[in-house]
Amino acid sequence: MNAIIDLALSFPLIVFAVLLALLGMYWLLVLLRLVPTELFERDSLKEDHLASTMVSLGFAGVPVSMALSMLAVLAGALTLAVELLVLRWVPLGLFRVPVGVVVLWASFALASPLAAALCRRLHCRLHRHPGLSRRCLLGERVRVVDIDGDGRASAVMDDDEAREVQLLGKTGNQPRPGEARILVKYLPDIDAYRSVLEQDYLDARTRLVRLHLVGRHEASGTQRHGHNGSTPSA
Repeated sequence: MNAIIDLALSFPLIVFAVLLALLGMYWLLVLLRLVPTELFERDSLKEDHLASTMVSLGFAGVPVSMALSMLAVLAGALTLAVELLVLRWVPLGLFRVPVGVVVLWASFALASPLAAALCRRLHCRLHRHPGLSRRCLLGERVRVVDIDGDGRASAVMDDDEAREVQLLGKTGNQPRPGEARILVKYLPDIDAYRSVLEQDYLDARTRLVRLHLVGRHEASGTQRHGHNGSTPSA
């Protein structure tokens, strides 16, 4: 028992010990119906928040809490394997912290696509429970099948045609039958979604990434050109 405790308290495993304990408490509260499953979801993907970040990593269609739990379990298992097979046998000394940080990064990087693939297998099961999968559908691909006279459209999930959602278009962005669209905003008052064409969504994500990269580059360039090593104020 002491060996297990020492292992759990060693770096980097202590990170997962704390993270999994918090996630365990969260799921206990979910079972007790004290907190919702979609606790971290938002109504729109427009702003930068945890839900939009997880969607960009390929975790669309499942609650963020479920995606984080699966990601933490897989990354923790990989880190545990590295600890048992390598780290515990190497006298790292003060280098354990930087090496542990690298192991953490590599574990999450390797676990992310695996967790995303496992989450995609849960899509159909979650779609059968509409009460658990409204906001977490943001980022999902749908296909428009019918247009109503009041500007609403019916669409089915790309990976589960049994789940139908309602789309509400805007002037200049009306859904058309047969189009592939991405859900980007949930309208809780009318239980419908705003959507954009799949290509427009992908183009917007590409531009956003480039803007972030350009912004970082300009910021670093400004810092390099500041006088006396200081950053000029705006």
